Amino acid sequence: MTDAAAATDAPAPRGAAVDALLTLPLFEQLAGVLGGHPYVKVVVDREQERWHVLDSAVHSFHVNYTATEILGLTLDQLDADLDRFNHEVYQDPRRRFLLGVLSLHSRGGPERDEPFMVLETTEADTMGAELLVEFHAFVRAHLDPALELLVKPANHGQENALAAVPETVVPRARGHALLATAPFVPLTLASATGRLRAFASGEEYLASRADLTWYDIVAMPVVPDDIPRVAGLVNARPTTPLSHTNMLAAGWGIPNAIVRGVLDTIADEKLDGAWVRYEVTADAFTIERVDEPPDLAEPTWHTQRVRLDTPQVTDVPLVPLSALRAGDRNRYGTKAANLGELHHVLRHGSARLTGYYSVPRPPRADLLGHLAARLGRPGEADGDLAEHAGEFLTRHVQAPAGIAVPFSVQQRFLDSSPAVQQSIGKLKMALELDALDVADSVCLQLQHLVRTLPVPEDLVRALDTQLVEHLAGTGRFAVRSSSNAEDLPGFSAAGVYESHTKVTDLPGLLDAVRGVWASLLSPRSVRLRHQAGLSLDDTYMGVIVQRYEPSPIGGVMVTCNPTNRADFRNVYLNCAHGSTADVVDGRTLPLQYLYNTVEGGGRTVSLGTATEDLPQETREHLGRLALAGRLLQSHFATDYTFAGPLDIEWLLAPDGSLHILQLRPYSA
Repeated sequence: MTDAAAATDAPAPRGAAVDALLTLPLFEQLAGVLGGHPYVKVVVDREQERWHVLDSAVHSFHVNYTATEILGLTLDQLDADLDRFNHEVYQDPRRRFLLGVLSLHSRGGPERDEPFMVLETTEADTMGAELLVEFHAFVRAHLDPALELLVKPANHGQENALAAVPETVVPRARGHALLATAPFVPLTLASATGRLRAFASGEEYLASRADLTWYDIVAMPVVPDDIPRVAGLVNARPTTPLSHTNMLAAGWGIPNAIVRGVLDTIADEKLDGAWVRYEVTADAFTIERVDEPPDLAEPTWHTQRVRLDTPQVTDVPLVPLSALRAGDRNRYGTKAANLGELHHVLRHGSARLTGYYSVPRPPRADLLGHLAARLGRPGEADGDLAEHAGEFLTRHVQAPAGIAVPFSVQQRFLDSSPAVQQSIGKLKMALELDALDVADSVCLQLQHLVRTLPVPEDLVRALDTQLVEHLAGTGRFAVRSSSNAEDLPGFSAAGVYESHTKVTDLPGLLDAVRGVWASLLSPRSVRLRHQAGLSLDDTYMGVIVQRYEPSPIGGVMVTCNPTNRADFRNVYLNCAHGSTADVVDGRTLPLQYLYNTVEGGGRTVSLGTATEDLPQETREHLGRLALAGRLLQSHFATDYTFAGPLDIEWLLAPDGSLHILQLRPYSA
């Protein structure tokens, strides 16, 4: 029991203030820090009409505390019946305990500090309006009256439940509004020592971009999409973990975070240009000056070469996407092969769809009971669940119609031009000599040649034949990259290669295909592959031609929580009205959601630049997309932990169907 705890008739559990009026000094004594905010866990015992404020240094989990310190169970007894116990404290409307978190926030800057408290439950809590009103009233009565208390709905269900409750009864804080002012949001957990380079604007960054090197740590309002490979990123304004820039940072394994006010701190402490150690953890960040620069002989990733499977560039035909399987990646590229595999799963199902839920999650033997509930099949056996999971995918998900252009077509095209071959020889020589400035110049010449070189007539006829057979009636096409030099363990090429979505006829299609081929030879893509040890001789570009699907909303989802990789429940989903490109290229701050694929439910993380949240019906569609993504993660897993997340680009059609435009491994 802490010294500040109030006296009670019963002995107090270890490390908790029981029935104490929670003042700011007592709160600070008991608090931990999460996401830059001090917090404590609280347990309201409705039967005893008392509450427990947990000491964060002693008690990490509500459930463990409630079971052992209040009910007198052992941890073994709790673990033996954990799902039932969780149901009693998080889902039962007649529950004895109300579990939540109190966090401290403030309005205004340092000179206008206005502290207030936010009360929230766990995301899986189904507490309805009546219990939320009671929870708020109890905590309000036991909290220092000088501290304002707001309730933050933990999920969309709680938002809907509170909709009819006046804010005079339960004042509310919205999660997305709190995130918009959060002092710190982790994006990639890692550490690095390097030279700090701070830029107050995009113009300052562009003026110095050519001088950036691998050991630089870049801090600026929002790091742009064209960032070269560096040692760390610091964003001073909100961004999304799923932008191309942040996807690359995750794939590179470099520290990356949103740190509000960081540019002022760097200026005040004169850190611009200084050597610093930068670390991002789940709870905090550190930027501290170091006395001496590190050994700059060679970056670690120069010695950690990325492995490429041997590509097949013999004469391979153009085929419909639906004819491909995952094993065709060495002929058509990963994205094309994965879309073919998706077609196969939607037609035939897969026994692998339950894999993620079959893995033991100690103390649970597995999560199959939760999957059964998500599929509306409580009590079903594992074998039946795989069949029902396949039916769920078939009912809600569609794969794009399209054709795949193999590596061999690009190779024939390049071989048809002596000028291209001569320039490729120059590029190889420049790369061997590490003359990257010369290589950049040759790349630009090569790209011009590729974009203007006529496509051999037999290739034009072959492409036209496939379009007539498989995409007749299409008024607009999307043309996407499908290289063998992307989506690899240790190497992400998110946003590096071109896509074209405004193609309407054959001449435009030929231009788009050449544009995708040319992007394999851009200065940036060549540099990034060279740094990763990927030889120009071993890299090829396939092309996907799809029917363009108009949609009012689309975006990107990764089947993990990129800001908390220990979170096995949630997937992270971004969306915007209009083009999905707006989500990933950083031009638009998207709506951002987390969806729980174990207990169900979702929550809005950020509205981005939108003025209001999506309608409830649309968010329900997104919940189905999240579950579909988790099932597909199981099917596409290459090992038997089923832990490797997917990066999925999607759109929601006006009829409510979910279209998966591309899916690939999420490198992190």
